[in-house]
Amino acid sequence: MNNRFMINYSPGTTPIHRLNGATKVLGFIVITIYVIMTFDVRVMAVMFMLCCAGIISMKPNWKPVFFMLCFLFVTAGVFGTLMILLIRPSSGLSHVGAETIIVRFNNHLFLSWELLWYVSAMFFKRLTSFSTAILFILAITPSELAAGLNKIGLPYKICTVVSLAFRTIPDIARDFTDIRNSLMMRGVELDSRKAGLLKRIRQTVMILSPLIITAFGKVGNVANAMDLRSFGKFKKRSWYSEHESAGSDRIARVIIFMAALFCGYYIVWHRILHPSPYDYWCPWIKI
Repeated sequence: MNNRFMINYSPGTTPIHRLNGATKVLGFIVITIYVIMTFDVRVMAVMFMLCCAGIISMKPNWKPVFFMLCFLFVTAGVFGTLMILLIRPSSGLSHVGAETIIVRFNNHLFLSWELLWYVSAMFFKRLTSFSTAILFILAITPSELAAGLNKIGLPYKICTVVSLAFRTIPDIARDFTDIRNSLMMRGVELDSRKAGLLKRIRQTVMILSPLIITAFGKVGNVANAMDLRSFGKFKKRSWYSEHESAGSDRIARVIIFMAALFCGYYIVWHRILHPSPYDYWCPWIKI
């Protein structure tokens, strides 16, 4: 749990961690559909609170989580909102269905209550998507992810590639740090306190060549090891990280099935048969 990548390489001990890989993958698929299908803050708030409760229950390392949250706030919250306010201030009318002007600067640039609600709802949707992704990343290991994907029908060769991709992240980060420290010991200035930003960027590019060569060398070693173990000879394979479904898995799958039924009902009834003329629900507008 205590790592800077938020990726777990050993199973945790909480109830969510003890679910098998197939249950976690199915849950993530249904939750993703749930978040994508609606722009209604009332519907998204339920999933957001459940995801937050799940994240808190796993007792993660909060430092990378807060870092990603701050990054999301700056990019999607601040910059995204400014772009909408400057480029499409009429989004409140087109997406919410009304336009109550607060202040008008000119015919193109103005601010309305519906526009503020629109950008707030959009940011909340992105925050909900972020919380679901963090929940899934914290709950599953690369081996469980590969086993779960294979369990729902994905070919095991592709699943193995996915698992290896996640497992190489710490190795690449460690090699990057080693190469960077080696260059600094040879006099290459990479410290922000002593070198300018452009100089640091140019000198950091020097790390890429040895890093790529080292990565390809490790890829060759992994490929040779897999060939020696007759990888790909059979149509199926077993996964040491996958375990039989326990009582908690059966309960979780019942909840996932009920959520999937709700998603199907919501999509058919609210998006196909009785679609709203506007995407975003607003509490002071009756449609």
